[in-house]
Amino acid sequence: MTTSHRPLGFWSATALVVGSMIGSGTFLLPATLAPYGAATLLGWAITLCGALLLAVTFARLARRWPQTGGPYVFARNAFGELPGFVVAWSYWISMWCAIAAIAVAFAGSIGAIFPSLTATPVRAAGCGLVALWLCAGVNLAGLREAGRVQLLTTVLKVVPLLLFGLVALWFVDTRHYVPFNPSGESLGSVAAATVALTLWAMIGLEAATVPAGSVDDAPRTVARATVAGTAIAGIATVLACTTVLGLLPAEVLARSSAPMADAAAALWGPAAGVLLAVVMAVSCVGALNGWTLLAAQLPMAAARDGVLPRAFARENARGAPAFGVIVSCLLASVLVISNYNRSLVDLFKFSVLLSTAATLLPYLAGAAAWLWRGDGRGSRLAAAGALAFSLYALGGIGAEALLWGAGLVVAGLPIYFWLRRG
Repeated sequence: MTTSHRPLGFWSATALVVGSMIGSGTFLLPATLAPYGAATLLGWAITLCGALLLAVTFARLARRWPQTGGPYVFARNAFGELPGFVVAWSYWISMWCAIAAIAVAFAGSIGAIFPSLTATPVRAAGCGLVALWLCAGVNLAGLREAGRVQLLTTVLKVVPLLLFGLVALWFVDTRHYVPFNPSGESLGSVAAATVALTLWAMIGLEAATVPAGSVDDAPRTVARATVAGTAIAGIATVLACTTVLGLLPAEVLARSSAPMADAAAALWGPAAGVLLAVVMAVSCVGALNGWTLLAAQLPMAAARDGVLPRAFARENARGAPAFGVIVSCLLASVLVISNYNRSLVDLFKFSVLLSTAATLLPYLAGAAAWLWRGDGRGSRLAAAGALAFSLYALGGIGAEALLWGAGLVVAGLPIYFWLRRG
């Protein structure tokens, strides 16, 4: 296949990884992590190491099976059709839950710029839905257009984020890191809880593997983009989030719907706060665009194999899987609307934990796939570490999100058996 038929190159694939990872988590996580203080560094250390192990494992899997579908393909090729369906269904759930969470985060960034637009829960939900469907329109215009938007928004958010983290580091007040663990819980409990939250900022590391069939020189490009993108996004995220915890008191951060913007405003004045809120809005749009792309590409691959309904495989005149885009965005919209009466932070946290719970199953399956079918002692050790990390993170998710995630996965089984019967 010629390059002209494969619209995503190395930079677009890397932007898809970085752009999917750096979204709402980087800008809103300081609020959800504030009760744990500096002890969140334990969670970040575990999460970053685990994310890099997962990135290496998925890079190896992408070299072995450079097909559209990512984690679904890995699970199906390694273990068979039913495990492939469960992973595809779970991963797809995580995607539209992620879209909902990022739409909520976008509303928080708009509220920091124009408070009146998010003054009520209904207005806040409306702002998030507008951004969500804007990105749906971009993806319906075609994969090449979505890739260009992804590259542009990634540059516009990574550069300011790194600058903010490096400059603000000099203004950190170390008294905000004392006590080290203000939550009163044991360090083991804090580590488990913060890993479940910080993992949200690392989800997306596998993004380049999903549209692999549309990536130029996929075996080489996807592997490089996965590892490079994870490293770039991980460093920028940990630096920025940890810095914000040292800029404002924990009680102020916990109530903030745009903590990074509030920290910039406290340091350099309202104009700086507005500028960071704009960067956050751009970041959320980029992440929404990336996750909308993935939420259509994954079910398209499964539908082509007969694992999901055939409608997901249909493409419009621009070559976009229109049915997958529209259904994914509709489900994300329902999640936002049905929980609009929660505070932005509470709704964000619920959506994050639900999305993370649904994503960990594909991570577990990917690591197990390489242990089962892979080769090389070093890469198998990395896969074993990735598997152990995923199991550990699953333990910190919490009962509510795990029950919701399990219920949604079980709800998909009748679809599988109905398709098999047909």
